[in-house]
Amino acid sequence: MTQAQNEQMKKSKIITLCGSLKYLKKMWEVAENLSLEKGYAVIGVIPHVIDRPLTEDEILTLKLLHKEKIAISDGIFVVNVNGYIGDSVKEEIEYANSLNKEILYLENPTSDEKKD
Repeated sequence: MTQAQNEQMKKSKIITLCGSLKYLKKMWEVAENLSLEKGYAVIGVIPHVIDRPLTEDEILTLKLLHKEKIAISDGIFVVNVNGYIGDSVKEEIEYANSLNKEILYLENPTSDEKKD
């Protein structure tokens, strides 16, 4: 690793992605862009790939772990394709707000979305 890369690693922002899994491909594109263009350390979501429904306990575990990701991050990046922000992401935005985290959006949110 070069000296410049080493310095970049020391000052990289840590950003957690938040968004609907129906836009998972877009979330991956955003993660790549934020990493390569901005030099951010991006923490993503865990897509459901197990070939069975998740239990309520597993869903709760994943939600709690995602909140932990937000807590250790400098901010969140909301992947709000066509302005869509679901209830879970609204909760994540509220949580990030409560921790005074930076909140970035793929698309400019409406004033209603910013409040949620």
